[in-house]
Order: sequence, then structure tokens, then C-alpha cells
Amino acid sequence: MNRFSITSQNRQLGVEAKGWLRAHTWWLLRRCSQVAVLLAFVAGPAAGLWIVRGNFASSQVLGVLPLTDPFILLQSLAAGVQPAALAALGAVLVLALYAVVGGRAYCSWVCPVNIVTDTAFWLREKLGITRDRKLDRRTRIWILAGACLASVVTGTVAWEFVNPVSILQRGLIFGLGAGWTIILAVFLLDLVVTRRGWCSHLCPVGAFVKGGPIPGRRGGAKPGHRRQVG
Repeated sequence: MNRFSITSQNRQLGVEAKGWLRAHTWWLLRRCSQVAVLLAFVAGPAAGLWIVRGNFASSQVLGVLPLTDPFILLQSLAAGVQPAALAALGAVLVLALYAVVGGRAYCSWVCPVNIVTDTAFWLREKLGITRDRKLDRRTRIWILAGACLASVVTGTVAWEFVNPVSILQRGLIFGLGAGWTIILAVFLLDLVVTRRGWCSHLCPVGAFVKGGPIPGRRGGAKPGHRRQVG
């Protein structure tokens, strides 16, 4: 039995033992959190309800609380840009939050691309796709370093030009246009090339924040490890 059927079997055992709702509690909470964050960003441009101004790179909550992605701040510094004091404060606050709850909390509870990769993993199981090309986890470190180097050379926050998170957010507000190709590439990578390929092996943000396993994430169990969802 391959590890995909083992994961499916364990999930089914969890549903039978706890019921669907209890077995999927963490997954539902994570999804509600991700959708709520997206709606908070979209509410301003769409309805004039400015809960959050900005984007996932740098924002201000209720006009008071600054939040800045530390990886973005690092690229700004690499580009030779002096960050505003408010942006620097936002990065410090985010780093403090990571120190308390763990950096991967962003990946599992906030990042909208996680919805795309989770969907790819779910469909992968449903279709019985077993192809799992091994990728070196250190690749995302090289991508992180490459993004910083590109920022030095171009004098811009280079990663933002191809960042799936920013592209997805802009797409929901203004329409994705050609940005769909990047989101589709992430989806197909996780679907037909390797399980959890983007988040676990390529995403430089994940490499930057690091951290442990994602609570309630589907497919997180190691092969042969019997785990119930939830």
C-alpha cells in the first residue's frame, strides 16, 4: 500500500471514529482563517470597508497596527531602500508573533496559496496520482538567496514580481490576467510533479519563517504513521 492510500485510510478512520466535523476541525478552522483574511483585504477596494489597508507584504490593520513581511523588509534593505519606521516596526511585530506562535502559522492560517496547494493535494489523492518526484528542500533556500541577490542587482523587491501570494491577492481584486499562469503552475506542481512541492520545497517565504509541522494539514503524516485527521 502506498503512502497516499495510507493517508486516505487514516483520514477515513478518523471520520468514522469522530464524525466528519470533528475529524476536520483543524482544516475548517484554517480555511475559515484564510478566507477571513482575504475578505478583510478585499473589503476595502470592493465595499469601502477598510479593515486592512495594503497587502500581504505590508499592511495596516484598522489604521493602527502595522504589519510587514520580514522577508520583504530584508529584500528592501538588499535593494538599498531605507524602510519607513512604520514598516520596520511592522516587521518587528511580525517577528515577535512568529517567536510566540511559530513562523509556519502564517503558512497554515494566513497564506492564501495554501488553499491552492491543499486543493491540489486533495485532487491528487482522489485521482490516485502517485508520482512524487523528489525535490531538494534546500532549493527554497537558494530561491530565497536568489531573490535577495536579484533585489541587490535591480534595486527592487524582486520577489514581488513573481510572488504567488501577491499575485493571487491582486487577482481577486483586479483580475489575475497573466498571473493565472503562476498560480496554475503552483497547482500543477503539487498535483502532478510532487506532493507539497511548493510549500515544502520551493517557497522562499516558508524557508524564511521555517517552523514545525502544520496543525491539521492534510497529508502531514509520515509514510506508515497512522494518524487521524483533526
